[in-house]
Amino acid sequence: MENNKPLLWSHNILIFALCLTSVVGLGAMMLLRTRISEAQNQGSLNADNLTVNVGTQKRVEGFKAAMLTTWQQEAQAKGIVTDVPSMFQGKTIKAAKLPPEKKVIALTFDDGPWPKSTAQVLDILKKNDIKGTFFVVGRNVKNYPDLTKQIVAEGHSIANHTWHHWYHHMNAQKAAYEVANTSKIILETTGVKTGLFRPPGGIMTNGVVNYARNNKYAVIMWSSDSIDYSRPSVAKLMNNIFKSARPGGIVLMHDGGGDRTRTVQALPKIIDRFRKQGYEFVTIPEMLEMQEEYQASLAKKEE
Repeated sequence: MENNKPLLWSHNILIFALCLTSVVGLGAMMLLRTRISEAQNQGSLNADNLTVNVGTQKRVEGFKAAMLTTWQQEAQAKGIVTDVPSMFQGKTIKAAKLPPEKKVIALTFDDGPWPKSTAQVLDILKKNDIKGTFFVVGRNVKNYPDLTKQIVAEGHSIANHTWHHWYHHMNAQKAAYEVANTSKIILETTGVKTGLFRPPGGIMTNGVVNYARNNKYAVIMWSSDSIDYSRPSVAKLMNNIFKSARPGGIVLMHDGGGDRTRTVQALPKIIDRFRKQGYEFVTIPEMLEMQEEYQASLAKKEE
């Protein structure tokens, strides 16, 4: 994983952005004043002059907004902007701590991208206007870059699930390779620098979690396990999820790593049942932001 850029670097980008914006704004003002002066010298400032000036100002504002978006995208790609709030970096999260009335749930999918099943999952989510979080395996990203790009292009969050999906113990060098190379190929393929990590099998002691924590990843576990890797019936798969579902929960499913026919069959039913229970669907970054805001509001009340 690339080291985070020094804080000074991000400050320099912001200072550059402000300076360039000021220059653009000053240029627009000078242009505007020149046109007003010319109109006054002619003895009138008619409606046509005003329309031109307003149009110029709108174009300048549009240009500044576009530039700001570009800078934000570049900052994200360089690792200056993260998808993990600072309070969760290096922490392990099994569910979000939210008020009970905040009925949100995060659907997560592991082991992809995978031929056929990832596209099927994406299609179901798209039809239901839902965004999920995909924990991808590095070598699968390498083999199926178009599917990886589709995940991000359709607005889903993408996260790190190691390169090989190994369970055995690894020394520090191997663990670093598994995590860092996966983040690198995600960045190269999609332009996203993720700060989210999930260990294969939920194993916390084989070296990869230590590396992830030390490099400020949020280690994302789950509160509801579909156990779909064992290919249960659709009814059993759903029962596995809903017996422990609660607000702020994280649901574990798989879109890759094997035959995911049952998961694909169950997913529309899972979505429908959650909605009937009053749930809304969020990505992991959205859920973490909600918890951050909730804890900040609690702290403010205690002041």
